Amino acid sequence: MAQKKKTKKKAQEKTDTNTSNINWFPGHMTKAKRQMEENMKKVDFVIEIRDARIPMSSKNPMIDELIGNKPRLIILSKKDKADPQKTREWIDYFRNDHQMAVALDLIRDSYKNTIIESGEKLCAALIEKQKRRGINPRALRAMVCGIPNVGKSTFINTLAKRKAAQTGDRPGVTKSLQWIKLDKAIELLDTPGVLWPKFEGEYVGERLALLGSIRDEVVTQDDLAFYGCKWLMENDPQALAAAYGIELQDTPYDTLLEIGRKRGYLQKGAVDENRLMRSFVKDIRENKIGRITWESVHDQPSSRD
Repeated sequence: MAQKKKTKKKAQEKTDTNTSNINWFPGHMTKAKRQMEENMKKVDFVIEIRDARIPMSSKNPMIDELIGNKPRLIILSKKDKADPQKTREWIDYFRNDHQMAVALDLIRDSYKNTIIESGEKLCAALIEKQKRRGINPRALRAMVCGIPNVGKSTFINTLAKRKAAQTGDRPGVTKSLQWIKLDKAIELLDTPGVLWPKFEGEYVGERLALLGSIRDEVVTQDDLAFYGCKWLMENDPQALAAAYGIELQDTPYDTLLEIGRKRGYLQKGAVDENRLMRSFVKDIRENKIGRITWESVHDQPSSRD
């Protein structure tokens, strides 16, 4: 009994752990940032890919500095895993005079024309300027950027209809810049996924880690499972209960143990917590609990992105 109380206390301590202080900035990302700065003047607009489930946490503040006044197209990837209504709200939230947003399933959707049309709208002033000077508008040049594991390489390869960029289910696959010519309308500059040196915002680190934008070696699965379960109990309890066919308990730890018992994750009569935590995080990443958006426009400051 004493051992059980000790384990429960330890679990509660983990629930209170804040991973927003994760410091994760590999050397190749420093190099990528410098390369992006050097090449920004060569492009007409920027395509920033974010995860539709965490539209703000998957935004890189450094990209704001690099872009300056360049027009920006925000692509909310993995729309098939996000809440459709909240995705529409985010698209409206991001729209302004120099910025547009679209939501895409980068694997199943056909979106080449959407990208070209969006680029032409964002760069209408540039195109008109070229026409006034008697210049035939050249292909628009766009820099594609985003944090690791939001689907950037999948986006590039789908548009190019070839394996122009490396893909993988782990963050940080792309390591260098490369130009990819789609057709006469648009040319893309692919860049490595760049994270910023330290996550200062509340919950940013947790959400990025939970959805796989930070390598799993950096934060424990226990921390992620506790954070995910706590958030779901507070924000979408019905989805959590329905996904596992359980009654939610008083604490995230007890709820997780109930999931473990329901799943049969038992070892010598007790719940195998290592297996349980890994499985729960995997369920979230694979959408087993439902189409969940972990951030709301209503939680944002009144000033626009």
